[in-house]
Amino acid sequence: MRLRPTVVEALGRLGVAAGPDDTPERLRERLNERYLDEVRELKQRQQAGAIPRRDYAQHVQALKERYAVLGLPLTLWREEPEGDR
Repeated sequence: MRLRPTVVEALGRLGVAAGPDDTPERLRERLNERYLDEVRELKQRQQAGAIPRRDYAQHVQALKERYAVLGLPLTLWREEPEGDR
């Protein structure tokens, strides 16, 4: 199983390196854990007053956009075999 280069790049930008034994399912799980950690941190910053309530939605949207690869079905994470193109 090979990942699409664009997915590998997106994972790398977000700090998740794909190892030879990683499956798309496991990689998505690790990426989702990072995303949830960032959501929690963002909420804590907002509650601490570092982010005004009126700006919070913009920060959440920016975070969703950074982690857009999570919205892709796992079938689109995989590179198509040569014969299927």
